[in-house]
Amino acid sequence: MDAATLSSQQYCGLNSPDYERLRERIFTAIWRDLDPLEAEIENSERLPLELITPVLKRVGAFGLMVPEEYGGAGLSVTQYLPILAEFAKVQGGIRLLVHCHNSFAYALSRIGTEEQRARVLPAAARGERSVAFALTEPDHGTGADLGATAAATDAGYRLNGKKHLVTNSHIATEFICFAKTAPDQVSAFLVPRDSQGLAVEPLSDLMGCKGGEHGELTLVDVNVPRDALIGAEDQGIAILEAALEISRVFVAAASLGTSQRALELSLRHARTRVTFGQPLAGRQAIQRYLAEMAIDVQALGLMLADAARKADRGLRIPAESSMVKQFGLEAVGRVTDRALLIHGGIGYTRKTPIERLYRDARLNWLEEGTPAVHYLVTAKQLVNGYQLSDPFSGT
Repeated sequence: MDAATLSSQQYCGLNSPDYERLRERIFTAIWRDLDPLEAEIENSERLPLELITPVLKRVGAFGLMVPEEYGGAGLSVTQYLPILAEFAKVQGGIRLLVHCHNSFAYALSRIGTEEQRARVLPAAARGERSVAFALTEPDHGTGADLGATAAATDAGYRLNGKKHLVTNSHIATEFICFAKTAPDQVSAFLVPRDSQGLAVEPLSDLMGCKGGEHGELTLVDVNVPRDALIGAEDQGIAILEAALEISRVFVAAASLGTSQRALELSLRHARTRVTFGQPLAGRQAIQRYLAEMAIDVQALGLMLADAARKADRGLRIPAESSMVKQFGLEAVGRVTDRALLIHGGIGYTRKTPIERLYRDARLNWLEEGTPAVHYLVTAKQLVNGYQLSDPFSGT
């Protein structure tokens, strides 16, 4: 049976046989089929989708976070994070593709109407459709000050505005698009790619995560039916927060995978690189770097496990998601900094993956909110009375 059609009940634990088989199948494909594409992607700055897509379909990677009733694997957050972290160890554009597809398929499964879920999610689980998130605008903010508008019509809504930095815009068949339905009211819509008046254009190439697409959407009198509305007209901000909350945890999982790979490569290099008759690993300064890297990796993993456990219990995690995303970007920054120092000049070349990991990790500063946003969200939650759980109680 294909992984995308297995019942979520078969993945009832991290150590269940079916989950282990799924995980092993994906890990094998990552290193056997996808990792060898790194040089081609880095040189061309394009993802060879004709090679990547069949692999991801074969192992069920497009349906990991799609519920079982819509043909997906229906993994829990706890089960999904190690798989996403493994993708983050190889070429970053591939990770970005998988991350955004699963993040917003999962979001649609939580916030979409039954008709929207039934129409989009089965094909998304098969890799035939994909949902992207159209929020950020070139000339406005990303909350109540959006510039995009959605005016009511007899048949539905007419959308106008511009969005940019829309990840996976090259493969998306639907966009979760945010627009104002009143001066003080943000609403969310599921907008098909083939809507008349919607134009999708690529933006400039990225510093890292080469091949990942961050496009620009222009909406000029885009008419959508009334059932394109997600939730109610005044629920846009709440929908935005719910969608980004879990995606921030997923970004932190990417930080973990990149950090784990950088630490692994640094340990290998420190053990084998000999200078002045001694391996680097015998030098106290290098040992300090390695210890600091390990501390960051371990701490980030534990924070992720805590956030995932709460999410899987159906709890909202507004503070935890921002904290783990923020700590993740800081940790992967420190870890890749130290990995470059341990490798020295060779790490600044493409002879090792360190140079690429260093660049790929910097996208984590910006995905799903900048550091300023996460400090603000965390502080606001605490000031308003949000209670962090007791780490020794398991709650």
